[in-house]
Amino acid sequence: MSSPAAPTEPTPAIIKGQDTARPITQTRLLGLIVLVVICLGALMLSMMVGSRSLDPAEIMHFLLHPDPADPLSQVVWQSRVPRTFLVLVAGSALGVAGGLMQAVTRNPMTDPGILGVNAGASLLVVIGLAFFGVTDISHYMWWSFAGATITSVAVFAIGNTGPMRGSPVRMTLSGVALGAVLGGFTSAVLLTNSEVLERMRGWSAGTTASQPLEATLSITPFIVVGLLIAVASTRALDVLSLGEAAAVAMGAHPQRTRLVVLIAIALLAGGATAAAGPIGFIGLLAPHLARMIVGPHQGWIMAYSIVLAPAVLGVSDVIGRVITSGEVPVGVVTAFVGAPLLIYMVRKYRIPEV
Repeated sequence: MSSPAAPTEPTPAIIKGQDTARPITQTRLLGLIVLVVICLGALMLSMMVGSRSLDPAEIMHFLLHPDPADPLSQVVWQSRVPRTFLVLVAGSALGVAGGLMQAVTRNPMTDPGILGVNAGASLLVVIGLAFFGVTDISHYMWWSFAGATITSVAVFAIGNTGPMRGSPVRMTLSGVALGAVLGGFTSAVLLTNSEVLERMRGWSAGTTASQPLEATLSITPFIVVGLLIAVASTRALDVLSLGEAAAVAMGAHPQRTRLVVLIAIALLAGGATAAAGPIGFIGLLAPHLARMIVGPHQGWIMAYSIVLAPAVLGVSDVIGRVITSGEVPVGVVTAFVGAPLLIYMVRKYRIPEV
């Protein structure tokens, strides 16, 4: 009668791998905590800077003890709080949307602006305002969601047809071309309708100064749903990053993953564009910085992007307030930062063709 087999002992290699992974996770978690502090600092800076500068003690006093009769309290609650909350919500949405696009296209040089999603959302918002009398964000946000969804579907459909289906280069070029066309239509509508042009002049450049707190709160649930979908999709995106054939061989469903991610992108980019207008390059910059810190791990890239993007957007918004005697829209400031970064990335990265 044979004796029972001895329990299998973990090999030294497995133990060593587990011991190595634990410090890496702890380091990434520590880095995330540091970035949360930096993000909170950027948001506090957004609360402090304006036509009338406020110190942190004044801000905390008025936040805890609002006084309708005090002009400074009104500045805090009617201007600074809505603007800073919009920076947090729109920044997080654009950062994660950019990370999702870069993951699903396997291209680090994409974001909602480059792939034309912001342009599609903007076009339908302008059409709703110009021809259907839609003026409230609770109404035209649906136009923004529809525009983002239609554009995303079009880009993914073009990029996943033909002999080079799924090619990151094909998908990126499709988005750039479609975005240029949609942007041209948006300009045509605005230039032929002076009333809509006057109303949307700041919004069309990307601004955080145009929405009351209630308007941002109305789109927040949709953005939260988009963020939850993004977090739930990170494991599938890690598998998809190995390539289409490898993902299928491992039992993944690339087309299903792309469809789910497309829904998240539409919610995130559509909601952010409805509230703040088409702000570019935040979705390019934040995931790129996150990838430099944590490597190609989608879960950590999404977590870092959620706090990096509002920090970058908040600092850009503050720069726009102080750089001139008036105010430069934040979308213009992010373009000045993002365009050189895109040129640098084009020179540095070699994008896979398949």
